[in-house]
Amino acid sequence: QVQLVESGGGLVQSGGSLRLSCAASGRTFGDYRMGWFRQAPGKEREFVAGISSGGSFKSYGDSVKGRFTISRDSAKNTVYLQMNSLKPEDTAIYYCAARTGPNSYRVSDYDYWGQGTQVTVSS
Repeated sequence: QVQLVESGGGLVQSGGSLRLSCAASGRTFGDYRMGWFRQAPGKEREFVAGISSGGSFKSYGDSVKGRFTISRDSAKNTVYLQMNSLKPEDTAIYYCAARTGPNSYRVSDYDYWGQGTQVTVSS
């Protein structure tokens, strides 16, 4: 198993930036494909970004392409989400997730989840 702990959320003005971190512990970090998801009040959880186990393949949801960047640091067992040009519609709880299967954007494909971190973007 792997345990995931997110941090870095907060309140930011529209146009600002935040960097989320997700620290992993347990099994070998390099075994896992990692993803970031978000869930706004009253909405379904949606895919934000994903990264392959080695970090060479990255994918993004349409709404964040060109603004968000996912990365991972194997030495620190941590995956990051750099969020720039934030908009009020980015307001949500952001979750880190891990899976051992192929890269995926589906919520149901991920085996392990963090507790989430709140991101609020004011207009």
